[in-house]
Amino acid sequence: MAGFPCFWVRVQKADTASRQLRPVHVEARDRYRLWVRFDGGVEGEIDLSTRAGRGVFKIWDEPGAFESVCITPSRTIRWTEDAELCADAVYLEITGQNPEEIMPGLRACADA
Repeated sequence: MAGFPCFWVRVQKADTASRQLRPVHVEARDRYRLWVRFDGGVEGEIDLSTRAGRGVFKIWDEPGAFESVCITPSRTIRWTEDAELCADAVYLEITGQNPEEIMPGLRACADA
């Protein structure tokens, strides 16, 4: 998992691409792996082991901390206020897609 970026896009109107990026279920698994299902049916597992014990993810060193993962109303995958992942970036990691494929307006916003 390279930089695990998060993308901010001004959205003019809702489209089906942005609706499929809502995580609906998250499950912590062994060795800092995380399984996520999105409301569009996409599901998969990502490996977060390279982040364990580093920066804001040092919290995972505490017993039960990694397993406390949840989805916030704003669709963030979160452990604490500081330790969270962007749902868009998780979706990209699971699907192998690039940002322009799931957010068609991204290029237009970047060029503006």
